[in-house]
Amino acid sequence: MSAGGGTKAIIAALVANAGIAAAKFTGFLITGSSSMLAESVHSLADTSNQGLLLLGQKTSQRKATRTHPFGFGRDRYFYSFIVALMLFSLGSVFALYEGIHKISHPEELTSPLVAVGILVVAIGLECYSFYTAIQESKKIKGDAGWWAFIRQAKTPELPVVLLEDAGALFGLVFALGGVGLSVVTGNPVWDGIGTVTIGVLLGVIAIILIIEMKSLLIGEGASESDLDVIVDELAAGKVERVIHIRTLYIGPDEMLVAAKLALVPGLETADIAQAIDDAEARVRAKVPTAKLIYLEPDLDRALA
Repeated sequence: MSAGGGTKAIIAALVANAGIAAAKFTGFLITGSSSMLAESVHSLADTSNQGLLLLGQKTSQRKATRTHPFGFGRDRYFYSFIVALMLFSLGSVFALYEGIHKISHPEELTSPLVAVGILVVAIGLECYSFYTAIQESKKIKGDAGWWAFIRQAKTPELPVVLLEDAGALFGLVFALGGVGLSVVTGNPVWDGIGTVTIGVLLGVIAIILIIEMKSLLIGEGASESDLDVIVDELAAGKVERVIHIRTLYIGPDEMLVAAKLALVPGLETADIAQAIDDAEARVRAKVPTAKLIYLEPDLDRALA
């Protein structure tokens, strides 16, 4: 599963969410719907989140320094983690608070048809953003299922946008249901219930993202399939066996590979150097993200 930036998906989500946030907030001012307010804050948070993802992509491209000799690739993981925290705090917690308040102190909606119209338009815009994220994700997810892609992807932006857009779509449906039921039954408590449902949904999505981004931020190694390929390519030519290997993603597009190799006995110094160079070339040809490779020839003490 290769890494990709997903910039197109991020920009599509940013534009869609900015427009949706403005429309929802206008709808809240007109109707007083708590579901609309929760969705307004949700879309505003999503818009800010897309900006953070773009910022992470930008700062991750800085050149390596003495203090950070492996570069700044993990900036993308850091900002994606911040996005997950914002989704939880600004999205979930606020929606839960507002929903519980409206259930305890229900208020009649004014001009509910305005809210319905805005939510329908917002669903259309969100579908566009979600479709773009799906199309961009298909380019890199390979044969993996969608849940496996979210769990295994080393590129943080696309899983974040996918889950955000999915949550936004379901949230809009819940908001529409809350407003609709309030109108049909004449009971504004349904608006608060819809808001609480939005809060629970955003909380679940945020927790999933927090767990996944924390794992990437701490440091993940190559997938089992990539690791098998790396070991197979190393253990070829004048390399008899891989004694020891460690891998680590230092950024979505850059993997560190360190290994000790048992070489064919009796090689001259020049032959050893060539065997190491050949092994590096084989790995890079099959796993392009393996950009930093450190190989050390050693004695195979298991056979001694």
